[in-house]
Amino acid sequence: MTTRRAVVTGIGCVTPIGTGAEQLWEGVRRGESAVGPIGRFAPDGLRSRIAAQVDSFDPYQYLDKKKAQRMDRYSQLAVTAGRLALEDAGLGPQGVDAERASIFMGSALGGITQAEEQCGRYMAGGYRAVSPGLGFSVFGGAASCNMAMEFGFTGPNETNAMSCASGAVALGRGLGAIRRGEADVVLAGGAEAPLAPLTFGAFDLLRAMSTRNGTPASASRPFDRSRDGFVMGEGSAVLVLEDEAHARARGARIYAVLEGFGLTNDAHHMSAPLPCGTQAARSMRIALGDAGMAPDEVGYVNAHGSSTRLNDVTEAAVIASVLGTGRAAVSGTKGLYGHPLGASGAIEAAITCLALHRGWLPPTANCEEPDPEVDLDLVRREGRSAAPDAALSNSYGFGGVNATLAFRRS
Repeated sequence: MTTRRAVVTGIGCVTPIGTGAEQLWEGVRRGESAVGPIGRFAPDGLRSRIAAQVDSFDPYQYLDKKKAQRMDRYSQLAVTAGRLALEDAGLGPQGVDAERASIFMGSALGGITQAEEQCGRYMAGGYRAVSPGLGFSVFGGAASCNMAMEFGFTGPNETNAMSCASGAVALGRGLGAIRRGEADVVLAGGAEAPLAPLTFGAFDLLRAMSTRNGTPASASRPFDRSRDGFVMGEGSAVLVLEDEAHARARGARIYAVLEGFGLTNDAHHMSAPLPCGTQAARSMRIALGDAGMAPDEVGYVNAHGSSTRLNDVTEAAVIASVLGTGRAAVSGTKGLYGHPLGASGAIEAAITCLALHRGWLPPTANCEEPDPEVDLDLVRREGRSAAPDAALSNSYGFGGVNATLAFRRS
């Protein structure tokens, strides 16, 4: 039986540092943080009052107005990213066999912002004041179902909710669908729109977010010794995964090959990583084994790098244990666009593919003085020209979820 390979032929995104693959890459190359004071609501009484917002996003620029008005922001971001990914891949919905096209998405919180808004209407005016479309917009699968309707794709459609690992898990599921022959074309990624007062406040109560309110651009600082928490962000990224034979038959540009996926669980704590990191390390080893890739082939790791004290140190030890100290360049790109929860793994997968394709490794923004416990070859201050044969992207989620994607340069 011939093994089907999944290649990345399109990248679509809506992020705080740029919309679309080229703008995303330009934002990464600039290396400037998009974190600023939160503007979606009055953050009175909160310890953290900063976020990475996508302020330039106009859904009507990408979506039919009536359709967009029936979607919450979470779905708008996802459908837009999917459209941009298909355009980037040179694929129109009419040029794809609908029954051979699948959608796999991830989100930590789905349409929670819409739920908050409608709850306020209910409290003020009773249930008759609530939008009759509420139930269709807040469930986690709303984004992938809206994508299916927008593009007419009738293959398997699934959304996972594995917290901050969701986008990476969705890509792993897409890889499986290509390999099993269930689909020739897959849209896979993540979307998140969590910037609403109740949701933001709940995370603020956990004391896991940065309180550098006076200097927001330097607040998200992966692996830096003075990091004080993550910065909440929003956004979406969708990748087109395509059966390699299908892609080559139509002369598609290939960014990278998605060769492997690893998924484990710490079974330890809802918010803290397992200190020894054994399951996070196993996730990386599973991805390497799935890809048929030796550790010394990996020249770059896009780390989860959440900018929290425990996670960064644990991840650094895990990377060193699996790949060896200093054998692979490592960067954490959340210093640029914060942490968009379930979308982050997909955004970072997109950046990893672009890094392999363009031969340039992104810097770790705001990492001015690395934590002494972090013994890695960190790409800091400025990016690095390099052409690694392979790269890994790590994503970790609440509940101890560990996901790793393994990519190979095409």
